[in-house]
Amino acid sequence: MFCLNFKSYVRWLQVLMLGLLLAGASAAWAAQVAGTIVQLSGPLLAKKADGTARILSLRSEVEGGDTLMTEKNTYAMVKFIDNSEITLKPNTTFKVEKFSYEADKPDGDSASFNLVKGGLRSVTGLLGKRNKEKFSMKTPSATIGIRGTTFTADWIAPDAEALAAYNMASTAALDQFAAPVKPLQLAQAANMPNAPNAPGLQPGLYVQVIDGMINLSNRGGSQNFSAGQFGYTATFTHPPVVVPANPALQFNPPPSFNSSQNSPGSSTATPAKPKDVDCIVR
Repeated sequence: MFCLNFKSYVRWLQVLMLGLLLAGASAAWAAQVAGTIVQLSGPLLAKKADGTARILSLRSEVEGGDTLMTEKNTYAMVKFIDNSEITLKPNTTFKVEKFSYEADKPDGDSASFNLVKGGLRSVTGLLGKRNKEKFSMKTPSATIGIRGTTFTADWIAPDAEALAAYNMASTAALDQFAAPVKPLQLAQAANMPNAPNAPGLQPGLYVQVIDGMINLSNRGGSQNFSAGQFGYTATFTHPPVVVPANPALQFNPPPSFNSSQNSPGSSTATPAKPKDVDCIVR
């Protein structure tokens, strides 16, 4: 009887240890390092998938699941493990949904990002060059795909009044019994889906292709943009369109950001070890 109970206890311990090992492996995968902060001009916050947050500094690691948030005067450059770069503009919220890259395992490539607000510049790395279809960047009005490229993207969010007016006008167009809409509200709403006119920037997604080609796709349609072109789409239901000229897009990082080859973590230097302690905010 004792022998039987002892064997059952041993089996229970084995199952428990296996569960702990699997949980540890899962946690390690979830916290996979995606890149490193190699340039920074101000405060940068990373919100973790578990809800905690930490203040990042130069050489801080960025992990899959992190949401990066820059302050009003902050530019931040992330160099990813495939040597790609993303530079965040001030007042930007950007999530690294998933990033997986191993030099000898191209089938496992995956790069999924989400530009929640603000703007950025993206420079394609090895992952995007060998597996272009494995790269995607979501925004509130379209998903960006690449064809091996350098591009900028800016999401201009509508203010609360304009968004409410647009929603009300859309409802009024569908429902004859809806509340009447004021002329000013209709004018504001009418401006949202149209292509922008410089110097003012209407709400929506703006892109500029510096090198290569990108694709914007949403429920309204799909459009390719090549080097030298500008693009715009107002909402997720309006098709992307080519904009004839630069609609006053601004991207002015500090001069040091324009040459990252001498920055920490660049391909020409041995990457420095990340700092042992970052400021943890709970």
